[in-house]
Amino acid sequence: MAVSISAVLLLLILAVIFMRNGALKVSHALVCVLLGFYLAGTSMAPTIHSGLTTTADLVSSLRP
Repeated sequence: MAVSISAVLLLLILAVIFMRNGALKVSHALVCVLLGFYLAGTSMAPTIHSGLTTTADLVSSLRP
């Protein structure tokens, strides 16, 4: 749960930065949000969730 909240916050911050710089228009952000909702309802959702969880575990295990 914490990983998905962190990912959502990170993506939200990136979207705001891109919108402020003019690199991401509101319509593009809306399309990305809708794509995320549609992906969450497909059979690929568990695979995407598993991939994000594995990546987060890998990154968190790295020591500088």
